[in-house]
Amino acid sequence: MQTLVNLECFVRSAEALSFSQAARSLSLTPAGVSRNVAALEKNLGVRLFHRSTRRLTLTEEGERLLAGIGRKLDDLEEAIAGATRENGAPTGTLRVSMPVILGLQYLLPLLPEFLERYPSVCIDWHLDNRPVELIGERFDVAIGGGFELANGVIARRLAPMHLVAVASPAYMRGRTMPSRPSDLAGFDGIGLRFEKTGRVSEWSMRNRSGDKETAALRPRIILNDPLPVSHAARAGLGVAVLAVSDVLHDISEGFLVRLLPDWHADLGAVSIYHRSPHLQPARTRAFIDFIAEQFDLRDLSHRFDAS
Repeated sequence: MQTLVNLECFVRSAEALSFSQAARSLSLTPAGVSRNVAALEKNLGVRLFHRSTRRLTLTEEGERLLAGIGRKLDDLEEAIAGATRENGAPTGTLRVSMPVILGLQYLLPLLPEFLERYPSVCIDWHLDNRPVELIGERFDVAIGGGFELANGVIARRLAPMHLVAVASPAYMRGRTMPSRPSDLAGFDGIGLRFEKTGRVSEWSMRNRSGDKETAALRPRIILNDPLPVSHAARAGLGVAVLAVSDVLHDISEGFLVRLLPDWHADLGAVSIYHRSPHLQPARTRAFIDFIAEQFDLRDLSHRFDAS
C-alpha cells in the first residue's frame, strides 16, 4: 500500500504541475517532493510525470491516477483531522491568505480574540496580494477579491470592493480639485503594475447617477503593490486609485484626501473563500464564522462602501 505522504506529494504536484509549488504547500523541499513521487512511481511500476527542465506534465497513467484519487485524499485528511479534535473543539493549523494592508489593518488585530476563543488553533497566515490557488496551494481560507471560483471553492461576501482616487493634502495645495475622472489627466499619477499581467492599472469609475468614465491617470511613478502606492501618495508624489480598505485609515487621520467623492471604481466584493463545507475542519468553520461576525460588528461592509 502506498504511503499517504507519497500520494499527497503526487496529488499536490499534479494540481500545480510543479514540485516547487507542491513543496511550498506541503512545507517540504522540492527535492523531498520529487523523491516521494519517484518512490510512488517505483512502487507502482509506471511513470506518472514527464519531467523537463522547464515543465512538469502528467503522463496518461498519471492522469488516470489523479482522476481516480479525486477528492478522496482531501476527504481522508479532513477525516483524520476530525478524528483528532479534542471534544469537538477546533484544533490544528489554519492556513490563511489575505492582502497585505487588509490583513495588517483589519484582520491581524482580531487575532487575540480568535486565539482566546480557540487556544488549540495555530495560525499560519500569508500576507500576499495575489489571488492564490486555494486548493492547489492548500490554504484553508483566502480573503480578498478577484479569485476564480474553481471546483469545490465557495465565496462568502464580506464587503464591497470599491476604489477611490486619493492624494495628500500637501500635493493638492494650490491645485484645483478635479470634478470628474477625466480631470485626473492634469495630475501626476501613481500607477500600480499588476504582477499577473504586467499591465499598469487603468480604472473605470462610475458616479451615483450611473455615468461611467475612465480615470485618466498619467503615471509618473509605477509601483507593484498597493502598500507602496499608498505610501507614495502620502509622500505627495501624486494621485493614486486604491481600495477604500487600503486608505480608510489615512483619510480619517488626514494623511490623504479623497478626490472625486461622487466617483468610485467597483471591483465586486471582498470575500472569504473556502472549500466545500463537506468534512470541513472545525477550525476552518470557526474562523469563517468569526470573520463574518467581526465584519458585521465593526460595520466594515458600510465603511468600505464608497458610494
